[in-house]
Amino acid sequence: MRRASSKLINLTKPSFSLLSRNLSTQNPINHNFPLNPNFKNLTKPHDFLSSRSNFCASPSQYFTTYADAKLQIPQISSRQRKIKEKSHLEEAFEVAETADEMVKAFKEMEASFEEKELGLACLKMGLKFDQEGEEPEKTLSYGLRALKILDNNDNLSFPLAMTLQLLGSACYNLKRFNDGLGYLNRANRALSKLQEDGTISVNDISPVLHAVQLELANTKTALGRREEALVHLRTCLEIKELTLEEDSKELGNANRDLAEAYVAVLNFNEAMGHCLKAIEIHKAKYGLNSVEVAHDRRLLGVIYTGLGEHEKALEQNQLSQKVLKNWGLKSELLRGEIDAANMKISLGKFDEAINTLRGAVQQTEKDSEERAMVFVSMAKGFCNQENFADSKRCLQIACGILDKKETITPEVVSEAFMEISMLYETMNEFETAISLLKRSQAMLEKLPHEQHSVGSVSARIGWLLLLTGKVKQAIPYLEEATERLKESFGSKHYGVGYVYNNLGAAYLELDRPQRAAQVFAYAKDIMDMSLGPHHTDSIESCQNLSKAYDAMGSYAMAINFQEKVVEAWEGHGQSAEDELEEARRLLEQLKQKARGALSKDVPQKALPLPHTKESVSARRSQSGFAETEKLSKAA
Repeated sequence: MRRASSKLINLTKPSFSLLSRNLSTQNPINHNFPLNPNFKNLTKPHDFLSSRSNFCASPSQYFTTYADAKLQIPQISSRQRKIKEKSHLEEAFEVAETADEMVKAFKEMEASFEEKELGLACLKMGLKFDQEGEEPEKTLSYGLRALKILDNNDNLSFPLAMTLQLLGSACYNLKRFNDGLGYLNRANRALSKLQEDGTISVNDISPVLHAVQLELANTKTALGRREEALVHLRTCLEIKELTLEEDSKELGNANRDLAEAYVAVLNFNEAMGHCLKAIEIHKAKYGLNSVEVAHDRRLLGVIYTGLGEHEKALEQNQLSQKVLKNWGLKSELLRGEIDAANMKISLGKFDEAINTLRGAVQQTEKDSEERAMVFVSMAKGFCNQENFADSKRCLQIACGILDKKETITPEVVSEAFMEISMLYETMNEFETAISLLKRSQAMLEKLPHEQHSVGSVSARIGWLLLLTGKVKQAIPYLEEATERLKESFGSKHYGVGYVYNNLGAAYLELDRPQRAAQVFAYAKDIMDMSLGPHHTDSIESCQNLSKAYDAMGSYAMAINFQEKVVEAWEGHGQSAEDELEEARRLLEQLKQKARGALSKDVPQKALPLPHTKESVSARRSQSGFAETEKLSKAA
């Protein structure tokens, strides 16, 4: 698959809580719920003088003696006085608006209320701090306190579910993803049970359920479990479709978010439908020349690029740029120009792309990340022209800028290093490419929400070590990559199959054919399922499996798989005549071995272990995931 443009969308958006932010006017959540279900609505103190219309006609009854007054004033018990004081404290807390005012009122309540009476007040405090988003530690503290009070006797309640969602949000902001996942899963179960029991209306539960689903999607994305995150994002969209108007902006945004999520796992066909739906909604709501439609078109360009339809991608980019220019959005326009240059490179329009980038560099500030990205794209253009000297000069400038940003924006720098390493790889500068990838990996390992990216980089490093003959060093990287990438993209994603294929080649190279056959079998199953048995990469995995059985001396199995290879290449017709001839030669060789005509010690090598620049470029997709990271992190 060709690589999409370098910085197009940002899939992983900051997490937020619908409970504590006014994100949807259609489903606002009322924070002014009663502080304690045991509180009574106390009336204001009565006016002890009766109304004038009830006065008796006798003028003397307008006056009361002191003794009479003592008899008429009701005596307030200490219990009633305490209730009255609590009511005043509760009212003061309810009318407090700022966090400081709420903290002051809450402290006064702590002196008069028992701890078990403060559950909802703690929840409301946590929601306030979560809304402001600046002190997640305080959000977590109040949330845990509320949970301790509200979580009793296994009795489910709506406030308990809200508390669990709040804790999930706080843990996300603190990058404590596994803890947050536990709270959110429990919140999801609680809301489902409340919905089943009919104890709360759909209108009340929908915003909270949406918040929980969105937090689950964000948290699982941060953990690299993107396929699972997609399930929650689809549920978010379904909730919005049930509760929002068909032409609402939020519904359009939800479709765009889901499209971005599909792009991140390279499912461009599914992404296409939701992106087109977003354009339809935003166009009807705001018109063709709106910023929202421009953003949608940018994403559509990414999708077309992923599908290899670069002309259509460029068309969408140009339409988007036109709108962004009219709105005066210079930074977004600059990114659009860089995207356009990358698309032109994909179309082979190298000179045109380089000229576009020369103009773009004049719009950037010295030592800015945007300037570095322009030089990376320019290096790509020169590299495709095989002008390696100019390409390396551009990369040196880019690296000089990025070195200064490593501790400030490690995500951006690590992503750029991955792209730069691929260019050095194309120029056969393998040691430099590996060094940059290891620097990228070191940065990503320190970021809890980027652990899935570590798998992508491990796959790349393993591939390059294998390519340069450092087989023993490659195996740990490839083994780590398979485990991490299965968590991120699912065990049946074709990219995982590519890594298995490389791992099998490494085992076969080290004369471990049984282990190689096992791994090649994994690769073949994945390739057949995701790409189909007649895809060239699927055929290659089948060929490798045949070679592994050949190395084991299991000639019947080797012949069986080699016959499948021949059959598959025959289906490609004249375009695969050379491959078919080679497959038939290997099949005949296996049959001779089975008859004992040839030595059983003929060495076997799995595909691919090429060293030419052309082979590197052709097989670049086998590490599979550098492109995925570009798509999922683009701005």
